Amino acid sequence: MKEPRQYWLMKSEPEAFSIDDLANAPKQTTCWDGVRNYQARNFMRAMRVGDQVLFYHSNADPSSVVGIAEVVTRAYPDRSAFDPKDPHYDPKSRPEKPLWDMVDIRFVQKFSSPLGLDALRKISTLKKMELLRKGSRLSVQPVRPNEWKTILDLSDKPPKPGA
Repeated sequence: MKEPRQYWLMKSEPEAFSIDDLANAPKQTTCWDGVRNYQARNFMRAMRVGDQVLFYHSNADPSSVVGIAEVVTRAYPDRSAFDPKDPHYDPKSRPEKPLWDMVDIRFVQKFSSPLGLDALRKISTLKKMELLRKGSRLSVQPVRPNEWKTILDLSDKPPKPGA
C-alpha cells in the first residue's frame, strides 16, 4: 500500500537562495544542503519522492511562504559536510559515517502574492502550524495536510489591501 503524501516547509533567506533561484536552476532542481540541525535532518530523512514543500523566504520583508516545490530524491549524504572549504563543513561528519543528509527538490510554482507571516498568524486553522509556534526556528519542518490545504486556498485568493 502506498504511503500518503507528506507535506513540508523549507526556509531559505532569499539573498542566499530564493524561489526564483530554484525556478532558474538547471531542470528547476537543486539539492537542499547545509542543514545542521538534527531534528531538521531527521525530517529530511523522513521525506519521500513526491512529497510537497512550501518554500518559505525567511529574514525577508516580510518573511513569507512564496511557492511550492516537490521532493525528487530520498535523503542522501550531504557532501558539503566533507569539504573543509565549504561554509557547512563539519569535521565530525565523514564519508564513511555521514552525520548530515540532503534531498533534492524541484520547483513547482511561485505564488502570485507571497503569504506573509503576520497574515498567516491571523488564520485560525493555522494556529498550531510549526512555522507559527513561538521560538520555532527549524529550517525544515512538517506541515499538516489541513495546513497545506489552507495555504493553497490562501494562495488562490488575491491579496487584500493592506495585508
